[in-house]
Amino acid sequence: MSLYSKWDKKAYQIDNQSEYDTFWGEYLPKEAKFYEYLLENHKEILKGTVKEIAEKFEVDALTVIGFLDGINTSLVSELDMESLEEETLLALEIDFEKLYFNMLAAKADWLYEMGHWDNIITTEKRQQIKKEYNKTRTVVNENKIGRNDLCSCGSGKKYKKCCGK
Repeated sequence: MSLYSKWDKKAYQIDNQSEYDTFWGEYLPKEAKFYEYLLENHKEILKGTVKEIAEKFEVDALTVIGFLDGINTSLVSELDMESLEEETLLALEIDFEKLYFNMLAAKADWLYEMGHWDNIITTEKRQQIKKEYNKTRTVVNENKIGRNDLCSCGSGKKYKKCCGK
């Protein structure tokens, strides 16, 4: 079984709320340390094997896989998560604007509100990214039916006299 499959089972196939709360309560502070390090050292590319990165952050390999699973879409070159092993060599080049956007999408306020962002992305740029994110959440119905248009149900009546009542 791959490390990613083990992570998936451990993190997402939890039977009850108590186990869920315990697992994520222990994992999220560890994840925050990864992000804190990356933001403090944003000019550096984090390099090493999965095992070496685990040792550096004093966590197990599955925790590193969980972190990589979360940050993968924010990397310049995404990783093939299924192929990762403890000896897989990594070089994590991060697109920080994409990372900020993805943190907004994940509703990870404990991450996107870290003060370290000030040195990486300007306040104005973060506001612009937030506006772009909010646009993705706005539903626009392009096929708006006017009240005097024929009803879309096929009755032949005007919308206002049919489904629009």
